[in-house]
This record gives sequence, structure tokens and C-alpha cells, in this order.
Amino acid sequence: MIRSALAALFAFIVSTAFAEETKWIPLFNGKDLTGWTIKIAKRPLGENFANTFRVEDGILKVSYDGYEKFDQQYGHLFTNLAYSHYILRMEYRFTGTMMADAPKYVNLNSGVMLHSQPPQSMRFDQGFPSSLEMQFLADEGKGPRPTGNLCTPGTHVEMEGQLFTKHIAKSNSPTFPAEEWVRAEMEVRGHDVIIHRINGVEVLRYEHPVLDPSCTIAPASDITAAGGDVKLGYGHIALQAEGQPVWFRKIELMSLEK
Repeated sequence: MIRSALAALFAFIVSTAFAEETKWIPLFNGKDLTGWTIKIAKRPLGENFANTFRVEDGILKVSYDGYEKFDQQYGHLFTNLAYSHYILRMEYRFTGTMMADAPKYVNLNSGVMLHSQPPQSMRFDQGFPSSLEMQFLADEGKGPRPTGNLCTPGTHVEMEGQLFTKHIAKSNSPTFPAEEWVRAEMEVRGHDVIIHRINGVEVLRYEHPVLDPSCTIAPASDITAAGGDVKLGYGHIALQAEGQPVWFRKIELMSLEK
């Protein structure tokens, strides 16, 4: 009887763990860019200029070996679908050196955009979509430099009940070496709350994101002028390419929709 009970308990634990794992949906198939749309500033929608975004050995890589110069050609790789309530997880790793003519802040810098405007709505030369960026940074050897920060192109959020209008909100994450794989996770609950986690630990949380029509970094005024809702409760997910080579893998989403 004891053996039967233990066997049943073990089977329950295994089946529960399997059911939990099967809730995760891969957004990146490890083979190609199916399910994603490219938009690079100063390039037509869908053009993968100089093979910026490529898949090699099951890894999604942002590369600049085909560029003569960066020339502010900020790029993003957008999911074809928009999402509202979900948990997104992935791993990232920096490699190589930034483009020489890119701004200094680009060094060992990338990120993932949440609640992003669709790529079809971006201007031809627009560098960043209106969105909420979970910023990825790595150690430059100049002292602590947290990763998992929030950047707000074309947006504002609330933090601790107060409207936050600065462009960057720093997380409490430690610093990691550039060549190290880092696990990033975002829990997104529509307009209510968004939580950033690094290697399984919460490092930042904010609430009630809205568009900022006065922002010059990402012209959210285009969206509001077209009748778009200022309140952000959903949007596309986009991986960033802003002049620094970076790798992504294990990009998965778990829906939290009711």
C-alpha cells in the first residue's frame, strides 16, 4: 500500500511538472525567423539589411559584420502577434564589440520591448518603437552596472503610486560579465503591473503604463493622433538591435489570459 501511495505521489508530481512546462510556448523555433517581422530604421519594413538578424546553431543572433557603418540604423525584430497578459522568458549573451559610430551608451547594451506599437505603424527612419523596454546591460569593467532596467521610449509608467517620467528606471540587479548567458523574465499583466526578473529574482516592478505623445525618442503622437488609446494594456514583443552584437535563445511565453 505504501509503495502504491508513493508511486501515485511520484506520478502526480511528474504529471504536474510536465503540465506546467507544456504551458510554455516557444516564440523562436531555433531554425528561422518564422513568426517575426523586421523593422530597421531607414530600411523598408521586412528588410533584413546586411543579415542583421540571423539564426545559427539554434541561437538568434544580432550581427553587424555586414555593415560598413551603423548610421543610426536601429533595428527591432517584432512578434507578428500582440500580447497582453503573459510571462516572457529568454536568455541573452553579449558578444563582440559595438559599431564604432554608434552612441557610447550602445556598448554592451540591448533589450526587449514590451507593449510595443506594431512595426507597420513606425516611420521609415524611426529608431525605437513606442514601448516599454527591459534593458539588458553587461559589465564594462567600470563598476556596478545593473541589467533588467526599464527604458521608456514614448511612454510613462507609475512606480510606487507616482508617475515616473524619466527615461530610465534602474533595477536592483547585480552586474554580469558580457560573455555570460543571463536569464531574463518579464511578467506582464496588461495595464496593471509589469515585473522584471533576472536569473529568477525580481529586480523591478512598475504599473499603469501610458503613451507619452510629447516624447521625441519614439513619436507616440502618431498613435494618439490616429485615435489610439493612451492607456497601454497590450502590444507586440520586440528584440532590439542597436549597434551591439547580442545573442538570444530559449525565447518562450506563457499566457496568463483568463
